[in-house]
Amino acid sequence: MGRSRGSHTRDNNKARLPQVPKNMKSDGYDTEYSREFADGEDLEAQARAQAAGIRQSDMNSKK
Repeated sequence: MGRSRGSHTRDNNKARLPQVPKNMKSDGYDTEYSREFADGEDLEAQARAQAAGIRQSDMNSKK
């Protein structure tokens, strides 16, 4: 018995999945940050994260 053509069970539900509006999506950051409680290591880590984000956006724009 061969496979029937045109009906794949893994693709049946893709058209029915709900789409999430962009304004309801989160950016992945769910922590609060306060500069008054930050120490030197926190500020350094934040600077490194911002630099990495800039490098990543530069790489994505070059593609």
